[in-house]
Amino acid sequence: MIRYNGGRNRMVKVGVHVSIASSLDFAVDRANDAGCDVFQMFSRNPRGWSYLPLSDEVVELYRQKIRTTGILPVDHMPYLPNLASPKVEVYEKSVATLTSELDRCGALGIPYLVTHLGHHLGDGMAGGRERVIRAIDSALAASNSGAMLLLENTAGEKNSVGSSFEHIQGILDGLSDTKRIGVCFDTCHAFAAGYELRTEAGIAETLGQFDEQIGLKNIRIIHLNDTKGDKGSGLDRHEHIGLGFIGEDGFRHILHNKVFSSLPLVCETPVDERRDDRGNIRAVRDLAG
Repeated sequence: MIRYNGGRNRMVKVGVHVSIASSLDFAVDRANDAGCDVFQMFSRNPRGWSYLPLSDEVVELYRQKIRTTGILPVDHMPYLPNLASPKVEVYEKSVATLTSELDRCGALGIPYLVTHLGHHLGDGMAGGRERVIRAIDSALAASNSGAMLLLENTAGEKNSVGSSFEHIQGILDGLSDTKRIGVCFDTCHAFAAGYELRTEAGIAETLGQFDEQIGLKNIRIIHLNDTKGDKGSGLDRHEHIGLGFIGEDGFRHILHNKVFSSLPLVCETPVDERRDDRGNIRAVRDLAG
């Protein structure tokens, strides 16, 4: 087993998921105001299938603000698509959405699109995995976008595809072309799926398993989230950095590990009376030293 030892890093690139309310280019303003080095957004309404096409004016405003601020943008797939669905209508709409999101990333100059791998709805992991492979192959073939599609690990909830490194490896092995494929590693999801992230030894073991199955070079973005569920709970409920079951010591070890600290970190954490986005960014920077 390969071991990866943590090394103290004084600089991390961190940000949050921001809203596109009123105009898509306002997402860049919100990220800049929050002090982000990187930010994630939905390029469209995440809770519906329909969407408005991008206007030339919005595209130019968005690109100009990215050039001016130098912040790294990341797009995330909407909630409704399910690339593993056995339901024909849902599956076809999901593939069409994935294709259109890749195109939108190309138009906006966004380098990464994060996608969940979906749920097989009870007809078996093998069938779900095969549908995900076909969906990704179809979308990549239909889009000329230069954006890289990032497969996100899931929390191990019922019928989910992608909660184990082996699941993700199986998808990668089945794809026709992986040059435009990477991985988004979510700390909440990995911990909920049973991977240890609270200690240096646990992190080394987890990253060693990932490297053997997938390859650390394929991780492009970290979703840095604490969790309301304990290790192996299968609960996909994000918590403020250091206030959940991974805890401050766990995140201190994570942020002092050279693999995690060298990658862009996106917090998908709550905003409530305890802490806002700026507070979570500050917590990350403080724990990173």
